[in-house]
Amino acid sequence: MRVGVLTGGGDCPGLNAVIRGIVRKGVQEYGFDFTGFRDGWRGPLEGDIVRLDIPAVRGILPRGGTILGSSRTNPLKTEGGVERVRRTLAENDVDALIVIGGEDTLGVAAELSSRHGVPCVGVPKTIDNDLSATDYTFGFDTAVNIATEAIDRLHTTAESHMRVLVVEVMGRHAGWIALHSGLAGGANVILIPEQRFDLDQVCAWVENRFKIRYAPIVVVAEGAMPVDGDLVLKDGTLDSFGHVRLSGIGEWLAKQIEKRTGKEARTTVLGHVQRGGTPSAFDRWLATRFGLHAVEAVRDGDFGTMVALRGTEIVRVPIGDATARIKTVDPALYQEAGVFFG
Repeated sequence: MRVGVLTGGGDCPGLNAVIRGIVRKGVQEYGFDFTGFRDGWRGPLEGDIVRLDIPAVRGILPRGGTILGSSRTNPLKTEGGVERVRRTLAENDVDALIVIGGEDTLGVAAELSSRHGVPCVGVPKTIDNDLSATDYTFGFDTAVNIATEAIDRLHTTAESHMRVLVVEVMGRHAGWIALHSGLAGGANVILIPEQRFDLDQVCAWVENRFKIRYAPIVVVAEGAMPVDGDLVLKDGTLDSFGHVRLSGIGEWLAKQIEKRTGKEARTTVLGHVQRGGTPSAFDRWLATRFGLHAVEAVRDGDFGTMVALRGTEIVRVPIGDATARIKTVDPALYQEAGVFFG
């Protein structure tokens, strides 16, 4: 059997660990051959391939990013895209496809598998941790650790100058990174997309901190919105999956806090730093296990499924279950963090 592998959407730490797990087990235990497709769905669209074997995956476990490259290409929005993907698979004798990605990438896999007869197995990847049907996605733990370290460092400079520091982290629709890193880093305010915030309340929390001579740290997810406002956009352009580019809520919030409280406020936007660098031990462990179980699903012919973490077990679920809705922060979890606000 020849198996195709692609990594789509935003990159994240742990992608290479998945590829390594897939290839090592597939070659050593099942005698599979592997073809890698470069740059997500662009690879099968354009026939851009690379051979994957054991020498190709040696030494990649601790590396961030993906040796296959990634993109936000959407074959469902490309003229003749589905037929081009099927033709590429046929021309390269690819019998099945392992698709490693988030909501958008796996959404394409679900469509191709259920409606167009392309045998796919999914692996859940996103630093946002917003995929349903799995307790965690790999990449999330590393992103949280990076954000937490940044918050730890910002505490000291904030206190030295007695200024407000606003930390903008990733999170378009779900505030998992903001919640976990903010709580772990001792933030005094955490703002997430699931809960619109009251700017007057935020300023009151900020001023309360100054009253006890502590400089406040405000952590805000890029998709957070005030009760009387909208998303702050970098620009109005859309990607091939219809997403706008978010950025700027941190800067806007800092200006509003400074204007209303008279306290100096600065912004740190972590941005793609959260995606880069070596994966954490947990993400290496989880990504490797996902890879091992994904290739098992291919061997079993269990297509249209995605591997998922439930407790400590890796299970298989329909890909559609993971992409049907966004996994958002439970209001009860956010309420727990509220004890430390202000």
